[in-house]
Amino acid sequence: MSSKRKTGDLVLEEGFGSEAKRQRVVEEQEVESSPSPPPLPIANPLSGLANYDDDDEEEEEERQGAEQNGGGKGVENDNGGQGIEEEQEEEEEEEEDQNEQEYGQGRRNREVERRRDCPYLDTVNRQVLDFDFEKFCSVSLSNLNVYACLVCGKYYQGRGKKSHAYTHSLEAGHHVYINLQTEQVYCLPDGYEIDDPSLDDIRHVLNPRFAREQVEQLDKNKQWSRALDGSDYLPGMVGLNNIKETDFVNVTIQSLMRVTPLRNFFLIPENYKHSKSPLVHRFGELTRKIWHTRNFKGQVSPHEFLQAIMKASKKRFRIGAQSDPVEFISWLLNTLHADLKTKKNRSIIYDCFQGELEVVKEIHNKAFLEKKENSDDQHAALKLTDGGIEHGAVVTETSRMPFLMLGLDLPPPPLFKDVMEKNIIPQVPLFNILKKFDGETITEVVRPCIARMRYRVTRLPQYLILHMRRFTKNNFFVEKNPTLVNFPVKNLELKDYIPLPTPKENQKLRSKYDLIANIVHDGKPGEGYYRVFVQRKSEELWYEMQDLHVSETLPQMVALSETYMQIYEQHQ
Repeated sequence: MSSKRKTGDLVLEEGFGSEAKRQRVVEEQEVESSPSPPPLPIANPLSGLANYDDDDEEEEEERQGAEQNGGGKGVENDNGGQGIEEEQEEEEEEEEDQNEQEYGQGRRNREVERRRDCPYLDTVNRQVLDFDFEKFCSVSLSNLNVYACLVCGKYYQGRGKKSHAYTHSLEAGHHVYINLQTEQVYCLPDGYEIDDPSLDDIRHVLNPRFAREQVEQLDKNKQWSRALDGSDYLPGMVGLNNIKETDFVNVTIQSLMRVTPLRNFFLIPENYKHSKSPLVHRFGELTRKIWHTRNFKGQVSPHEFLQAIMKASKKRFRIGAQSDPVEFISWLLNTLHADLKTKKNRSIIYDCFQGELEVVKEIHNKAFLEKKENSDDQHAALKLTDGGIEHGAVVTETSRMPFLMLGLDLPPPPLFKDVMEKNIIPQVPLFNILKKFDGETITEVVRPCIARMRYRVTRLPQYLILHMRRFTKNNFFVEKNPTLVNFPVKNLELKDYIPLPTPKENQKLRSKYDLIANIVHDGKPGEGYYRVFVQRKSEELWYEMQDLHVSETLPQMVALSETYMQIYEQHQ
């Protein structure tokens, strides 16, 4: 049994031939073929996956067919091994190595050719380019080796002769393509790389870059930017596209963009290059697009970030389903911290938002009450239990716990209308509901067991997040509390209303805060929509943002709405 197979221009006979004969044939082939230089490394390790070599595929199919028809089960030799199969495997490996070398040389020849005089550069249409969407081929839906057509803006895979981008270049006559991973620009079907500095603006929109000096100057920049479509926008104050009931994500992103250390951290990708989390990198990419000064359009679509959220949260937060921004920001901050934390359990998230509470919990001691009923002993014993003190019928536990957000309880609204048959919207000062954290006010809780709680702040964070508990669930539906909260926009002094720990030596007690973001809810519970008021630091002006709508507003208007969540910045 022997099978014949073409390799180059020679015919190799596979069978029980000696090793010397096979070596001589390989040497003759090496003499006949010209020496090929080693292939250059490919910029993108994934870029080879979408290219095809027609001849290799046909030879592979013919060889597989010959093996199946010729009974390629292998003949056992005297030693019980499969000598023929071993020889065939060795020759196949040599042939694969040579094919890879020839293929690499073809890649090298195609990549080395760089030209500046591409005649098709005037066909590039920047108006249709949109890099906010996921980098998937519009035909194969693969995310490997994807190119954007710079003429029509669509995404296609590969640039080999059987690839979708190559086919599109022949069918539509569109010739200029950019690799979305390496940012290299090619002309198809010719295959050469275009080296022209006029394309740098497209690269900057695809992947915005910031130097550390630029980042430090962001809060001093008062200039407006003009997009290609003629719209004017403020970098950092751009509208976000509401893809479908994703306003809860948009208001959260816009609020976090005002937290200066967090923003500065994510504007420079080197800070989190060690993280393998797609959520971290997508959040950083979205941050850079929001603060970029040379966008092609005056808004940003958080499409890729939403896809990363859906995957990381296992569809707890998804496109098309309204969610609570308080739940979302809590999940987002904890997930980002888990993906970024160091060995000491520190991250930029904890550095910005983490404070500490002292919690005193009082629980009724059931065992003591039962014992009291069964015996005549009326005197309660005082003894220590695990982490608490048992005194009479009450067990007291004191603990310290970190927090990223403080929840404030609103007083219940009036049940009945007044004499004029109108419901008066109740109002409450912020200081009244902050008393929950003075260490003396008792809060009754039902879950996980009935207990009385007292809270005291022992460490204040640099950025304080407050959440007004407007929504309550009963057995039938969700109710919304319409109470308005009166709060100062500047100079919220906490030490006047809640006791704070005395600072250490050489340290100053920083207890004064300014509001930087205020999320409000309009409409009925379960329906409605969210919008946010944010401050632009360079001019100290306030802007109201609702998805794509961005408008300047007065500071007095910020406090007139049903506030739901706030972020305060500490005075330094």
